[in-house]
Formats: sequence, C-alpha cells, structure tokens
Amino acid sequence: MRNKIKSFAFLVALMVSMTGCIYNISLLPESKPLQEKVVGGEGAFKIALIEISGFISEQKDSGFFEKPDMVSRVKEELKRAAQDPAVKGIVLRVNSPGGTITASDLIYHEVRQFKKQSGKPVVVSILDVGASGAYYIAMAADRVLAHPTSVVGSIGVIMTHVNLEGLMDKVGVKAESIKSGENKDLGSPTKALSPEGREIMQGIIDDMYGRFLKVIETGRPELTPARIKALADGRVYTASDAKARGLIDEIAYLDQAIDRVKIMAGVEEAKVILYSSPGEYSDNIYSQSFAKPADPFAAWGLDPRQLLRGASPQFLYLWMP
Repeated sequence: MRNKIKSFAFLVALMVSMTGCIYNISLLPESKPLQEKVVGGEGAFKIALIEISGFISEQKDSGFFEKPDMVSRVKEELKRAAQDPAVKGIVLRVNSPGGTITASDLIYHEVRQFKKQSGKPVVVSILDVGASGAYYIAMAADRVLAHPTSVVGSIGVIMTHVNLEGLMDKVGVKAESIKSGENKDLGSPTKALSPEGREIMQGIIDDMYGRFLKVIETGRPELTPARIKALADGRVYTASDAKARGLIDEIAYLDQAIDRVKIMAGVEEAKVILYSSPGEYSDNIYSQSFAKPADPFAAWGLDPRQLLRGASPQFLYLWMP
C-alpha cells in the first residue's frame, strides 16, 4: 500500500512539474507528537490513562498510518505525565494476553522509574485480560484492580517453535546449515529439537520464569515465594479467584480505579486525560481500549511469513489458549 501511494505521489509531482507550478504536496501521513485529550472529570488536576492493549511487543504497528511501538509510546506518555505538574497519578488501562519477554520487562522498568522519579501513584485497571506479560507489567503498580469479568494470571513462559521437517520431506526440500558449533542453529524450524537442544531451551525458559517469580515477589510482598510458585502454573484466574488468592487488590470498574488513584494522590477532583495520536477519536475513558491487533497472528507471536525466512523461536510471557 505504501509503495502504491509513493508511486502515485511521484506521478502527481511529475505532472505538477510539467505545468511549471510548484506546490508543497505530502500524500503520506506525518508523525506528530501525542495530543492530550480530556475524556472525563473536571478540575485543575489531571489523572492520565495509559493504555496497554493487545500483543505487547517492541515492533512498530505495520500499515499505512505508522505508529510507534508500544514500548516507545508508553515511555513517551510516562514522560509527559511526569513532566506535567498537574498530572497527579496514572491509571494503566490493561487489556492484553501478554507478549515478548523484553517488551514486557521494558515497560515494567519504565513504570517503576516513573514512580521512583515522580512520586506519583500508579494503579492498574484490568479489563478483559491481564495475563502473563501484562500481569508482569502490573507488578510495577501501587495497586492492581480488575474488572469483575476479567481473567488474570497465566504466570509463566512459553516458547514458540514450528517444526517443518516433515512437510519439507513431503515436497522434496532439504535445508542445510553451515555452522561453527553444534547448537548454532538451535530452534531452526527446518528440523526437530534434539534432546540436548530441548534441555538448553528449557534452561532458558526456567531462567526467565524465575525472573517472573521475582517480579511478583516484589510486587506482591504479602505472598510468600512458595505461594507464588504454587499459583504460577500457567493458568488464568477469574477476578474473584485472583482476589481471593492475593494476585490483585480489588475488583472494580475503570471509573472506580480512577477514583482510587485520586484518593491516593490526595485530590478530590481531576480531569481524566488520554494521550492520543492526531486524528484518533477519544470521547470517554474507554476510548481505544478494545482495539484489535492489526496482525491476526500477533496474539500467538507468530507470523507465517517468518517461517519462510527461517524464523528463530520466541520466548514469550504470553497466554496462548
């Protein structure tokens, strides 16, 4: 699509040049700073809503309107909120099954840095899903609230690996690797994992799983390590079950989460704001919160096109039902 638009723009420019006139024409959307939009409340103070929705990744959204990756966007919004003295607190509006380990950890780190440097309270409000990497991020907040119909948890790590060896045998295709070590092509989709390779991959998963448990120990100090380990078997919990087991603090709606952060910030009235890209419509506190991922395979962290390029396995904090 972008190539077609560029070709069309070139033709228009050529036609204009032939007329002897000069115009400043841009047919491609330009990246602009985020805009602040009031979506509720009133008063001199502000509560910022920051969205974590869909597959958590460092990759930019593809398409005609290019958007920054989730990590960059969240960092920019946190920076805006930290620098604005009128912003007294943040609600992280979470609706995600998780995503890549690194993106989840980066956002977790940025939220903790925001709290440390600004001293402003952060409350997580989980809508549909707050699982795996999304729950990992939630551990950076001061309080975790979930909608009555939320599912929460899926604490653990999963690796995606596709084995195309049998299919390649059927069509008469064979892949060869020239490598410096036995495990240099470990996880290649063109061959099955060996017992040694599986052991190596399991070691990586165990290490990342241990990091997840440590993050929960920090975020839920009332839970013992043994209790956390018992809860972290990969399953999701309903909001009521998660509350009973100590994984969340309250069952509440999004507007109640906003009221909670106002109390924590010590303000009675505050405007609720969203940071949105120019052209995005934001009318209330639920605006943009149920957006679908652009790529239908994003929820599995798998792009079929990558298989043709010899994609490496991915280690994910992701709920994959």
